[in-house]
Amino acid sequence: MRRTSHDPGILRSFADAQDDTSAQDDTTGKTAKLETYKRELLRWNERINLIGPEAVANLDDHIAEAVAAAGILKPQGEVLDFGSGGGLPAVPMAIVSPEARFHLVESDKKKWAFLKHIVRACELNAVIYGDRLARAVMQFPSHLRFSLVTSRAVGNPEEWVPSLGKWMAPEGRVALFQGSPDVPFIPGFTKTDVFTLPRGTSNYLVTLAFHVEHPA
Repeated sequence: MRRTSHDPGILRSFADAQDDTSAQDDTTGKTAKLETYKRELLRWNERINLIGPEAVANLDDHIAEAVAAAGILKPQGEVLDFGSGGGLPAVPMAIVSPEARFHLVESDKKKWAFLKHIVRACELNAVIYGDRLARAVMQFPSHLRFSLVTSRAVGNPEEWVPSLGKWMAPEGRVALFQGSPDVPFIPGFTKTDVFTLPRGTSNYLVTLAFHVEHPA
């Protein structure tokens, strides 16, 4: 298991971080979508509680952190985000990772409505499930397998991560955004990396690797 302090240089503006001239058109489009997300999130948050005061005051840092996480995790294939809320970190990650297809699960109807709106506004490759995880999995196609699962501070991972075992791709990963570097033992999953993120004093990205357990 590795522990890494993430280089804060990656938290520069997304546009400034892209130096390849050939990628400028793509970068400009992604930057515009990040700005759309920020604008719409703040606009909707005036009417419904999508994010708290701390996130509003530091929204640029939260978005930059999500972009940084996408750089660490490099999402591909099918990606599940559980407890998507106002879209942090999943929406910025989806914006900068168009090659991945994101499945966002959120049970709060008002937050679910915002997520549907922002997926349309930003033309994201994403599906929204307005339900609890236990019921959302019943809507998944039987062939669906996730290469990556993400979640920010939602419940106790040892309670909900095991339920996703049948939906994980071989060598799939779970990435937890949380205030501690520690994760309890979870059958079928092995803790692999801990990244210390620069926003705040206790801010970690912990990754787990899925493996099939064979009887002895």
